[in-house]
Amino acid sequence: MKKILYVITKSNWGGAQRYVFDLATNLPKDAFEVSVVFGGSGLLTLKLQEAGTMIYHSESLGRDVSIGKDIKSFFELYRLFKKIRPDIVHLNSSKAGGLGALAARIAGVKKIIFTAHGWPFREQRIILVGGTVWLASWFTALLSTKVICVSNYDLGQARQMPFIGHKTIRIYNGIDQAMVFESGDIIRNAFPTGVKITGTVGELTKNKNQQALIEEAKQNSTLYVAIVGEGEERAALEKKIKEYRLENRVKLFGFMPAAEVLKGLDTFALSSIKEGLPYVLLEARVAGLPIVANRVGGIPEALDVDLKEFSLERMLEKTLALYQTSRQG
Repeated sequence: MKKILYVITKSNWGGAQRYVFDLATNLPKDAFEVSVVFGGSGLLTLKLQEAGTMIYHSESLGRDVSIGKDIKSFFELYRLFKKIRPDIVHLNSSKAGGLGALAARIAGVKKIIFTAHGWPFREQRIILVGGTVWLASWFTALLSTKVICVSNYDLGQARQMPFIGHKTIRIYNGIDQAMVFESGDIIRNAFPTGVKITGTVGELTKNKNQQALIEEAKQNSTLYVAIVGEGEERAALEKKIKEYRLENRVKLFGFMPAAEVLKGLDTFALSSIKEGLPYVLLEARVAGLPIVANRVGGIPEALDVDLKEFSLERMLEKTLALYQTSRQG
């Protein structure tokens, strides 16, 4: 039986966390002993506990750069790798990827797989910071034995990095396409009867750019907007809604699963300025919603590629094959 340890920076419920959960809970139990290590405490923690998956908590692992905490996180991961002695370490998100790849190499882990959920150097940054992030991403990929990209767009970016192309592979995110959607009345009931509702679902971050929908509502007096999600930009979005006096037409609903709200929308909108391969677009397609989105990152593929390519079964099959065949790189 192979031991596999998943590493992810945050334990909230975003695309990368859902990816880890789907893999960790669907691998053949007679072939893999699975555990997950993460920073923070969020919905991923609860869902993994409910599924009976072994979890480890890193107190120092976090998204923001902190030299002291990052050094501590590195040694926490190194000690955990030496203790568990996993056959495979599967890294997710930039911080966990960089620290985890280095710690795994030094700990002697044979197979180190990194999934790039959208390369961070594609974010809007000043040149010096962007160059540093590119170097960190390249270093992570160099230390890994295999690199999974969730879109052809990200695969193209990876293959422009020196010495990386031979170890990269594209595996699309996958969802259960027989998923059941609730009525969405929780959204409908918050707006006047009969209005058309445009909505989005996702973590409230600058990359998701929900502010663009607020700006659009300011210009269009007939636009009603539902923003579903929680995150660091909530206060800024609330301030902007009040500043524009849009409380009756733009509403923040907090975190709710997409399946509970999508049927309450007339149009799904994704105004992201940076994306990997967003799960929510696949869910909106399954729900049959008209979609308006910025064509950045993997979004064009999520909209244009045959939906059957994004099945959970296909993602699991291709990733399992990678676990069984990847070698030291």
